[in-house]
Amino acid sequence: MRKGFPLFMSLLLGASAFAQVNQNKTYCNPINLDYTYAIYNANEGLSYRSGADPAVVTFKGEYYMFVTRSMGYWHSTDMTNWDFITPEKWYFQGCNAPAAHNYKDSVLYVAGDPSGSMSILYTDNPKKGDWKPTPFILNDLQDPDLFIDDDGKAYMFWGSSNLFPIRGKELDRTKNFKPVGKTAELFKLDGEKHGWERFGENHSNTKLKGYMEGAWLTKHNNKYYMQYAAPGTEFNVYGDGVYMSDDPLGPYTYAPNNPVSYKPGGFINGAGHGSTVLGPGNQYWHYASMAVSVNVNWERRLCAFPAGFDADGLMYTNTSYGDYPHYAPAIPLKKGEFTGWMLLSYKKQVTASSALAAEFSADKALDENVKTFWIASQNDDKQWLQVDMQKPATVYAVQINYSDYKADLYGRVPGLHHRYSVEGSLDGKTWTTLVDKKDSFTDNPNDYVALETAATVRYIRYNNVKVPTDHLAISGFRVFGKAAGSLPGTPANFQVTRDTDRRDATLRWKAVKGSQGYNIKWGIAPGKLYSSWLVYDKNTLELKSLNIDQTYYFTVEAFNENGVSRPTAPKKAL
Repeated sequence: MRKGFPLFMSLLLGASAFAQVNQNKTYCNPINLDYTYAIYNANEGLSYRSGADPAVVTFKGEYYMFVTRSMGYWHSTDMTNWDFITPEKWYFQGCNAPAAHNYKDSVLYVAGDPSGSMSILYTDNPKKGDWKPTPFILNDLQDPDLFIDDDGKAYMFWGSSNLFPIRGKELDRTKNFKPVGKTAELFKLDGEKHGWERFGENHSNTKLKGYMEGAWLTKHNNKYYMQYAAPGTEFNVYGDGVYMSDDPLGPYTYAPNNPVSYKPGGFINGAGHGSTVLGPGNQYWHYASMAVSVNVNWERRLCAFPAGFDADGLMYTNTSYGDYPHYAPAIPLKKGEFTGWMLLSYKKQVTASSALAAEFSADKALDENVKTFWIASQNDDKQWLQVDMQKPATVYAVQINYSDYKADLYGRVPGLHHRYSVEGSLDGKTWTTLVDKKDSFTDNPNDYVALETAATVRYIRYNNVKVPTDHLAISGFRVFGKAAGSLPGTPANFQVTRDTDRRDATLRWKAVKGSQGYNIKWGIAPGKLYSSWLVYDKNTLELKSLNIDQTYYFTVEAFNENGVSRPTAPKKAL
């Protein structure tokens, strides 16, 4: 809304009252990419699309993203809009967790393990993709990370196991990356001390050990930060931790604020197995994997969060409201801040043209759970989904997340596209088009659209034309903006009890009338509340991700469609 333009004037003018919104200024997780469908298990009729384990690097002022089993990679000039590149030559069609490294803006290297033997590719023209292989004799390296230091020394790090540590080895870059010296064992998981490394959804599996994987080394101010993922890619608590060292091969020291990337709550969960890259305006960004895990456990999407290093040299990632709209990397002065656009659609009144079955009813598209979805009875231009927000509100953006229910697509299928429109209305009778993609021929499985003109409406409707799968299935029709009501109050009676098992804590607070949910933040000092957990419709949280020898501070704030309350004062928990 224009600064100083009162909301009541917007209501009088209806949908014609608006403010300009630049489409490239904001983004919303999960990232909207033309994800590749699975290229294995096709004979079993198992179809799903996935993106995971992103290795993002800058090269000659632009950005390249390499993703597990994607039959190519993505390119961007602004870290906001990504285009897929099908390279001239590519060797990693079946590769899990490729590594990438930019060497002095002259050569881009990619490493992977597609068939049990490690390969390193290189090119000086990744847009063309004329990749060339380098002989390399290390074998059976899962989740590799290639790192070339400022002095020209090269290293390979690897590990994906619930038994073995992250390992590292020096390589001679001048001799086709020939291994040099002994293999260094850097560190292992220690779930007895680090609660977040425990296996299972909400770290609840006491029978199996967590998995350590996804090494990624970042150098900042002459210190080395070795990132690693745990405890399992399919879980809501999948995150990244970090150890620090003065040398690439160690010794390494555990960071007290681990996990540094963690998103267990909200619409879609997970923030693990990622890479950290310096983006526009020297702002760090952390790219990672999020779990869908409906068709198979490793059905995933990608995410991006602003990251950085504090005055004490601690690495951190900001995942607070991590699947709401944030300012994009293309706007570096905003440093990835939360826009403040709230969720207007959560559990509001909804009607639909049809539903395939009762279990796929229309309300599943509004429940903020990526694992549940509305399915229409047909996939044609007669299908629609309509939300009554109950009162007029200013809409700034929408996100439409499609599901692959009984899809029958494999690999990179040409010509996939999602065609639809979104309309808004004040009275449910006169409609204005907000998003027009009826003639779009792009693949948008997690389509996020910031409106060209923000609109004041009460009703909002998705109109289908055609989606590329047999079924029209939507897991999240998410409407973002600001309503005109009051902010929720600050939660009262906030209590934090550190359990007998010091990895666990129980948090309670008094429910706030009119709130949708709560955002809990915690950290090792009042000024270092780097971790967060967003919950809906409940006023308790069982937190099982703490380090046993660490003191923590906690706050909680309430939110609704009007905005966010003041947080509670930081509460110390010894």
